[in-house]
Amino acid sequence: MPSPFPGMDPYLEDDALWPWFQHQLAVTLQQTLGVNVKGRYAVLMAERRFRDGPRELIEQHLCIREAADGRLVTLFDLVSPANKRTDAGRQAYLATRQEALAAGANAVEIDLVLRGRPMIDYSRDGLPDWDYAVTVSRATHPVRLEIYTSTLLKRLPRFVVPLATDDRQTVVDLQAAVGEAYDACDFASRIDYGRDPAVPLTDVARSRSAEALANRPAS
Repeated sequence: MPSPFPGMDPYLEDDALWPWFQHQLAVTLQQTLGVNVKGRYAVLMAERRFRDGPRELIEQHLCIREAADGRLVTLFDLVSPANKRTDAGRQAYLATRQEALAAGANAVEIDLVLRGRPMIDYSRDGLPDWDYAVTVSRATHPVRLEIYTSTLLKRLPRFVVPLATDDRQTVVDLQAAVGEAYDACDFASRIDYGRDPAVPLTDVARSRSAEALANRPAS
């Protein structure tokens, strides 16, 4: 059974579920991108480690590299709650991003986390309100951001993934990838939608969540 939410499911932000979900989403995106860019590129899983108090956390991200020489072309990173809510997580995430940008690579950020401070600072003036966003930074114009947004009651976006400057781009359907990850982990049978989500919701988000749950099919 799919998630009752048409886009991202805020119940997945639970500390017990998120690492599982993030890993599976990374695996799903690796498979999707691998099909889309096969031949010239290799889509590799990478990880970063950092300590949050007594815990060591491990987070996966993707690197699209030239198959011939291993050059990093595009960083594909998934923001975690720890990145947005802890100093160690933020520093580890930003170090990964800065290393990629310094190497002249493109950077794609997928932020499906409601809580915490955004990883990239930019003005929202003139932009619609959103709950989730994909932000693309191209190597040719690293300070010019392409932003794809969504809310709790909207389907997650399709977005363009830049590759080498002499190659055509590819497109990823984020909603399809999230849906596959959700199904692969059988979260429908593991989440109690009768309780509140672990993530505190704003009044607007709570209203959106209640609307989605009211419309879910009976099990």
